[in-house]
Amino acid sequence: MKKVVISGMIGNGLEWYDYALYGHMAFIISKLYFPNADPTLQLLATFGVFAVGFVFRPLGAIMFGIIGDKFGRRKSLVIAILLMAIPTGCIGILPTYEQIGIWAPILLTVIRICQGISLGGEFSGSIIYIVEHAPPHRKGLSGSASLVSLILGFMLGSFVSLCFVTFLSTEDFESWGWRIPFLIGIAVGLVGLYIRSHCDESPAYEEAKREGVLSATPVRDSFTKHPIPMLQGFLMYMTVTMPFYLVSVYLITFTERELGQSPAQALTINTVAMFCMLVTILGSAILSDRIGRKPIMMTAALLLLIVTAPSFLLMDSNQFWQILIAQCIIATILGIYMGPVPALLVELFPTSVRYTGMSIAYNASAAIFGGTAPMVCVWLIAHTGSHLSIAYYMMLCYALSLAALFSYRALPQK
Repeated sequence: MKKVVISGMIGNGLEWYDYALYGHMAFIISKLYFPNADPTLQLLATFGVFAVGFVFRPLGAIMFGIIGDKFGRRKSLVIAILLMAIPTGCIGILPTYEQIGIWAPILLTVIRICQGISLGGEFSGSIIYIVEHAPPHRKGLSGSASLVSLILGFMLGSFVSLCFVTFLSTEDFESWGWRIPFLIGIAVGLVGLYIRSHCDESPAYEEAKREGVLSATPVRDSFTKHPIPMLQGFLMYMTVTMPFYLVSVYLITFTERELGQSPAQALTINTVAMFCMLVTILGSAILSDRIGRKPIMMTAALLLLIVTAPSFLLMDSNQFWQILIAQCIIATILGIYMGPVPALLVELFPTSVRYTGMSIAYNASAAIFGGTAPMVCVWLIAHTGSHLSIAYYMMLCYALSLAALFSYRALPQK
């Protein structure tokens, strides 16, 4: 079990490092690939390309879900990490708008589409692979390993970006320094590929295969036989995906652009907030194995409803420590909500359609609410002039997740 968890975390974390770099480098990508626009339009275009990758994640969920449910979890995960590492390296060598004109943002979009397809099968597959190996009394803790590795991947990307921003001059960073973290992603992917190629198949999948209960049409069966779990998974994940990408991606740009902090300060705040999230994910996951997933997630969603608006008012002080405290409050409670989520999503579906059903539900929610979060936040501020508009949008997601949790009834698990 330790080997499964560690190998799953390393592979998943390395893939999220690749994917997250785009968000960490949004402030420089907007200048180099969308130069002929005012700053707001630059950010909208940059985060629009970020969202495009998410739009294609449901396609990846279908593709990799079919592979995972029909041919095995491990095979699907090996293909997924290759499809992430190669495009990430391509960003590191992609010419800018000044060099090749309109082809620069077009090729950037194509790269993000490839990454989105990869992640559509990667994250849910990683969760399923780990949880299916875990004993019943450790599924919450084991599932949280995927989220922990996600956070570590983001933090690694943030830390690497911070190092290059801090130790290079502005001229060197904008001319070549920002490319190095993306090129490192190729080596990162090769490490993950090696690890996954030497892992065993999921025992739950092997048992289902022996018993002949695997679905021949997992996409159709997910929608026709399990529509309620699909909807519940979609709504529950809203309180993960929208606030997570706001905290991990958009608030870096928000802290610099709207709150007047330097890029180094913004990345520092982000790193500390992500660490707070990491700690509470583990704690709530352990607790969920003892008292259940539902009470923890409902309590956290209610707390988020209470603290989000005051936290944005605190950030409006434009003071470093107040901004840090506010973002850490949101990230800490969000981590409490997120801890039990992986195990709960796996428990929503039977083994026969688990990879497909979970992947589609999770990725559809991520595509609509997660990938668009930075772009929507830029638009809300531009059209309302109020930072609280972001808080109200977050609170809408919390309310819908609460409704889904209220209707959820846990089923007995093997």
